[in-house]
Amino acid sequence: MRFKSFLSAGALALLATAVNAEPLKIGMITTLSGPAGYLGQDIRDAFQLAIDMEGGKLGGADVELLVEDDSLNPGSGRQIAERMMSNEGIELFTGIVFSNVAGATVPEIVDNGAFYISPNAAPSNLAGRGCHENYFVVSWQNDSLHESAGQYANDLGHKTAFVLAPNYQAGQDAIAGFKRFFEGEIVGEIYTQLEQTDFAAEMAQIRDAAPEVVFQFHPGGLGIAFLRQYQQAGLMDTIPMVVAEPSMDGVTLAAVGEAALGLKVSSHWNTDFDNEANREFVAAWQEAYDRPLTYYASQGYDTARLIASALKQTGGLEDPDAFREALRKADFESVRGDFEFGPNQHPVQDWYSLEVVEGEDGTPTLKTTGTVLTDHGDSYAAECKM
Repeated sequence: MRFKSFLSAGALALLATAVNAEPLKIGMITTLSGPAGYLGQDIRDAFQLAIDMEGGKLGGADVELLVEDDSLNPGSGRQIAERMMSNEGIELFTGIVFSNVAGATVPEIVDNGAFYISPNAAPSNLAGRGCHENYFVVSWQNDSLHESAGQYANDLGHKTAFVLAPNYQAGQDAIAGFKRFFEGEIVGEIYTQLEQTDFAAEMAQIRDAAPEVVFQFHPGGLGIAFLRQYQQAGLMDTIPMVVAEPSMDGVTLAAVGEAALGLKVSSHWNTDFDNEANREFVAAWQEAYDRPLTYYASQGYDTARLIASALKQTGGLEDPDAFREALRKADFESVRGDFEFGPNQHPVQDWYSLEVVEGEDGTPTLKTTGTVLTDHGDSYAAECKM
């Protein structure tokens, strides 16, 4: 009888521990304000959607998402991370949109033994020699995103290109990536300002250079402003444009409408991908939020599902080595289809050609038309020594 009583007491103790255990806190540092605010909002909302679809859990573990706005300020991002680690004891982070914020914040996180899982920003300096065992990227490496656009421009037969991007880490990576794969001649190269909204001078330079194609990288509100001014300058009908997905997402397309018809886009994901995970995600997003769906959202959702797959195997972060190995397995169904990590814990994945066409209801939509690159990793993986 005493033995049975001991078992009952032990069972009750375990039950009490489970009931009283605090949820795993996940720190999300992202951009929620300004013209680029919708990028972080989509990442946040899609990540939360994955939690809600599992009844407040990820991989069976109770989680709590703590979100703060970095205001696209690298110093703010770093301060938020420091505060979350010291005050909240957070050991798992995600959310950063912009590479300049990531460059200031991610090293602070991983050097303190915490994990950072990127749903978007993936600067080149953190992909090669600056890689870290606690740093994972779910989206892409910055350069590879735009390498796909360079290859798409080749496939379309363009021989000369004019390239533009904001003068910060991701913009520099964008132009480097496009130029690495584009086989033609670059007849003009401009670095704009990160918060620039007037591109009149750039339009004049494009017209004077008369390239066969324009490649530009301007995410969020910058891209909306650039495309509107490109169309107003009469260039859309005379000089075609090939861009990677940050310059033409669902919100950008809704804003510029018919002016974007015919625009060529390279992407690793689209709403029309016909796999079960994507169909479930698109339907759940439309029911929950009823607003244009972006690839930022798809990456936020995939990030949550990756974390869920690791938590399902480990139950938490008590054993960091086990959690790290579980992440490396990437044992989840991505909305983009095939997904695995390369040696620097950045994705190896396919890239597709998209075009803005008139949808069945007459509204412009992005349609997947083919494959640009298969099982494509990034140009810095060989430099990563873990």
